[in-house]
Amino acid sequence: MAADTVDALNAEIAACNREGGLHIQLITEEPEAFQAEKPTYGQFKGCKNYLALVGPKGKDEQIGYYGERVVLKAQVLGVNSCWVALTYKKGKAHVAIETGEKLYMVVALGYGANQGVAHKTKALSEISDYTQGDPDWFRAGLEAALLAPTALNQQKFRFERSGDKITARAGFGFYTKTDLGIVKYHFELGANKGKEVWA
Repeated sequence: MAADTVDALNAEIAACNREGGLHIQLITEEPEAFQAEKPTYGQFKGCKNYLALVGPKGKDEQIGYYGERVVLKAQVLGVNSCWVALTYKKGKAHVAIETGEKLYMVVALGYGANQGVAHKTKALSEISDYTQGDPDWFRAGLEAALLAPTALNQQKFRFERSGDKITARAGFGFYTKTDLGIVKYHFELGANKGKEVWA
């Protein structure tokens, strides 16, 4: 990645770490975690750059929220990404982890062969209590949430509206708390609302 791209990402990471009480790190030119010298590893080829999503234990939702904020910043800068929970060598990742912290997962960063493919999404009625006549911002937020990446594309979350406030709940399963943070950030962007929208 170009130096100005790295600088811009590090500035966004610093802001997210301050706001979220996290320890997210950008690792560049490090070939071991994804075994970049091999032709392919998992679904990755030549991956040497990644975000290490590190923070205190019990911060799953914040990891999702702020991790996705950095991911979308990367996309604006022309850098593609993929959330990764399993297909990397955790013991090989060059990450600083302080006492009381853990490495939740990583996000592979690079320049993809393509811009990705659309994934199947649930209907609004499956993930919310939306009905005709609800505010446009609610629908826009839900549609943005459905575009968010979730573990195995299962979209195990639900949004319910009471006036101007939204309650968001995670379903059951692996990484659903992290997924909830990701989709909440997307909802805020789509609805053009801030964190005050949450009940």
